[in-house]
Amino acid sequence: MIIAAAPSLDYWGYINNMKLSWTEAKRTKTLQERGLDFARAAEVFAGLHVTRATHGGRGGESRFITAGFLDDRLMVMVWTLRGDARHVISMRYAHAKEQKLWKEEMDGLR
Repeated sequence: MIIAAAPSLDYWGYINNMKLSWTEAKRTKTLQERGLDFARAAEVFAGLHVTRATHGGRGGESRFITAGFLDDRLMVMVWTLRGDARHVISMRYAHAKEQKLWKEEMDGLR
């Protein structure tokens, strides 16, 4: 795993051959409050997952929401493309109502 500081206080690295980036302060806060680490996002993308486009972010950037599994728990992640990296914006465990909807959509992929 290679992780380096980028000029905007974002961190980036190649993890499982996928270029990821994040804002370190947000990563730290999510890790402390939810026990989820943005650095593990590639594991979600590598497994069974579903991605949808969602509302635009600041400046009209395209954002995506991905639901997938991390340590056998369904989680939801919001991200955007920044250059050639998937920039993780947020990560949390899916709520009970969401789990049913996401799992039904994933079942259609099997």
